Amino acid sequence: MTRPVRYEVESGVATVTLDRPEAMNSLTRETKEALRDALQTAASDEAIRCVVVTGTGRAFCVGQDLREHAAHLAELPVADVWATVAEHYTPIATALATMPKPVIAAVNGVAAGAGASIAFACDFRLVSEAAGFNTAFAGIGLSCDTGASWTLPRLVGYAKAVELLMQPRTVKPSEACEIGLATHVVPADDLAEAAADLARTLAAGPTLAYASIKAALVYGASHDLATTLALEADMMAATGASQDHRNAVQAFVAKQSPIFRGR
Repeated sequence: MTRPVRYEVESGVATVTLDRPEAMNSLTRETKEALRDALQTAASDEAIRCVVVTGTGRAFCVGQDLREHAAHLAELPVADVWATVAEHYTPIATALATMPKPVIAAVNGVAAGAGASIAFACDFRLVSEAAGFNTAFAGIGLSCDTGASWTLPRLVGYAKAVELLMQPRTVKPSEACEIGLATHVVPADDLAEAAADLARTLAAGPTLAYASIKAALVYGASHDLATTLALEADMMAATGASQDHRNAVQAFVAKQSPIFRGR
């Protein structure tokens, strides 16, 4: 039986592909478990230096599979239905936001509900001209999950996040780029190549520094200036002691291009 998530590794880049095109890559329990596990595998594998998350077909991911959800509402206790947030959606968001390496969302089509949240939790969002974002949650009487309440205000600001969450609508690629949801918008036929090019560039970069930058940004979002500056000092000391830093300085002095190995 075909698995709903493909995990492929090439030249230090892990590509995680949601592969249920017939269901617009909606998230069944099996799909959520496979996605969570793939992301956690990528996070813990030191050989992986960049991660790409994408989908097949017309959608990036439209969030929860509502057919399965409707069956669960009819058959299971409420607590069992919503255990999926702690078991699946929260670990997925955590893996993306704290991944000690860059994560690219190659948004090939519509990203809605938790699918949009997944994209928001990535570091870069390359968006196809055929794509769009829709938070969707309020449209079916729900709050939000997969980290949207944390990531979205940091991308677009509090007021715009309120608007997009309370009045869900599809944000087209041009607007997504203007308000900060998209890093770049590319023609649909060029998306895979653009994502691969960016992934190769990032994988060849100072991944130890990237991980430290991500950690500092997450920390700084919820701490005051003094404690954030203290963390920055620790991060600078750690990266400053790395072989990557020493090699880069030597390469600069020698007027050569540095080679980074993530250590």
